[in-house]
Amino acid sequence: MQTPLAFLNDAKRITVFAGHYGSGKTNAAINYALALRDFHDQVMIADLDIVNPYFRTKDGAKVLEKKGIRLISSPFANSNVDTPALPPDTYAILDNKEAYGVLDVGGDDRGALALGRYVPSLLKEQNYEMLLVINRFRPLTQNAEDTEEIVREIEQAAGLSFTGIVHNSNLGYETTAADVLHSIPYAEDVSKRLQLPIRMTTVSEHLCGELTNQIENLLPMTIYVQQSWEHGV
Repeated sequence: MQTPLAFLNDAKRITVFAGHYGSGKTNAAINYALALRDFHDQVMIADLDIVNPYFRTKDGAKVLEKKGIRLISSPFANSNVDTPALPPDTYAILDNKEAYGVLDVGGDDRGALALGRYVPSLLKEQNYEMLLVINRFRPLTQNAEDTEEIVREIEQAAGLSFTGIVHNSNLGYETTAADVLHSIPYAEDVSKRLQLPIRMTTVSEHLCGELTNQIENLLPMTIYVQQSWEHGV
């Protein structure tokens, strides 16, 4: 039986979450930061999504604060001001070498542009991971070929290549253990096509008991940010 979250022992100092719109990047980033806090004294998370102001890391502000995690977000997040402003304190994550940082990047190539200004610092330190969040239940990423196309667009816009995959295939609250298991071949196809390792598979906390001995590197998930498609909109 694998030790829960043991893979976080090898976490890089900076972890970037990026992917297609609706893939679940923000929920994955929040849950990852919360789990990371059990291993490190200083953890920060920055919301770099300048494209979509409605599904934000700030939705998890209370639980992050309770766990002692610093949230860096735009002053316009979760307001009615739709201004593409990056949080000014993001460099605190890059400059504080004692802290572990999580960067939540906006969807697709347009959102990835915001990451560009921080790439020189990431490349200089060489202690980062850029993770591709994938969800086979989203319309434009249901197969490895379509997923690869989006990946190349994101990498070109960001000026940084992915180093691993977060398998986050889910149907929101309706997800079953069978849904996750049936999505494994898709994740493996994406991994093989892109030549990227699957760093973790995210599953709802109530499914962990069923899947712990069947899937490696499980990250238990609580939903803090709901997407519009989860409401049938």
